Amino acid sequence: MKDLEIRNQKIIDAIIEKASKICPESLALIGIYGSFGTGDFYERSDLDLLVLINEEKGWQLGCTFIQDDLETGHDIYCTTWEDLQKDSLYDNPHISKLMDSKIVYYTDEKYIEKLESLRKKVNDNLRAPLSREDYGKAENMMREAEHFYLMAMLTDDMSDIWVQAGYAIYYVENAIAMLNKKYFHYGTKRVYEELEQMEHRPYKLCERIESVLSGNSAEQIKKSLTMLIQETMHVFEQVKKTVMVQKKPVTADSIRGTYEEMFSNWRNKMYAAADMDNRHLAFMSMVSLNAMISGLCDEVEIAGYDVFGGYDPRNLRKTAQAFDDLIMEYVKEYQKVNLQVSRYQDIDAFAAHYSEDT
Repeated sequence: MKDLEIRNQKIIDAIIEKASKICPESLALIGIYGSFGTGDFYERSDLDLLVLINEEKGWQLGCTFIQDDLETGHDIYCTTWEDLQKDSLYDNPHISKLMDSKIVYYTDEKYIEKLESLRKKVNDNLRAPLSREDYGKAENMMREAEHFYLMAMLTDDMSDIWVQAGYAIYYVENAIAMLNKKYFHYGTKRVYEELEQMEHRPYKLCERIESVLSGNSAEQIKKSLTMLIQETMHVFEQVKKTVMVQKKPVTADSIRGTYEEMFSNWRNKMYAAADMDNRHLAFMSMVSLNAMISGLCDEVEIAGYDVFGGYDPRNLRKTAQAFDDLIMEYVKEYQKVNLQVSRYQDIDAFAAHYSEDT
């Protein structure tokens, strides 16, 4: 322990000395994080440092080297204020450098104050209830996990399956952390311990991850990865129900023009698709309608609509009629808020009214 403390101090002193010689205005402060910050170090642990620089010249302080007597590699990596500003946005849960670094050297008290201001910003965010914006950030991580899951499912090459599964697991872990408004303090070797303390997670999350890692065939890995993704998605669905109570009440202004837009964009395309027997046109029109209605449902308190319930690939005329019935059903949303559909007998009637409407 004493020898490691001496070694660490020598590294820190070397950085300070070099800064004083080649870029005295560049170095703002130095902090210790990682295993020596948490107490998780062992005899071959490297020293993780926050070397915070003020200007481009400070990059000269960065270096990597191997310490032969302990067979330990070190990387002295410089961090800018811009890097910490990005971390303070809490777009990912790997922000321990910002939040946990123990400051061992600084050149001016103002840099400590600036650092503490960024930390306060993050802590205030973490203490606040999960918002729709927070959920969206976590969901973005989950979308990445789903992407790599899909890539794993589409290949039969074992090496590629491992690669894609690895990325999927990485983003699942990130997604769970952000869904719980947490960040990782201890790094990869203790990630299971931290995940197990989080409220919103699959019941056997770490077991599911281990099941993927211990797979000895493509089929087994894919099966385990599928269970991991499905169970994590279920957790997200459950949490989403609590977040989305923040929807706005439906008002005339919030849905004005939506039915007319549905009619204009896709209604006639559905009948044209039936006339031409163009299944792709019909299907993609329904995809677009579904996206619009889903977006509305996320924003305001309207019921969901089963857009594809009426899709019949063998009968596009029937499908078009079902589409018509669905958007007519949507007109009831207008009626609830005393909103009239904007209709005109002909274009002259529209033009006369439009030019006078102020």
